Amino acid sequence: MTTFLGLVGIVCSILLIKYRERTAEMLGAGEWMEYLGGVYNVIVIAAVFLFFFSIAALTGTLDFFLAPVRWLLPTRAVDTSLNML
Repeated sequence: MTTFLGLVGIVCSILLIKYRERTAEMLGAGEWMEYLGGVYNVIVIAAVFLFFFSIAALTGTLDFFLAPVRWLLPTRAVDTSLNML
């Protein structure tokens, strides 16, 4: 399943780059997109991120790719109390 989703992600990222004008007209330009270079640049950034995410899923390095996200999120503390209620 991971291989299939990785290949679908690569194809989708290529299609996003190829049809970015149609996609941009469908999404519309938001004010926040101007800070990132416009709607076309936001689509290219999303396509590049999707491409790298798919390659990482295909090669099995997704845990390495998402390690900085795990460092930012809090972990669940282990309950060491002996309350047997």
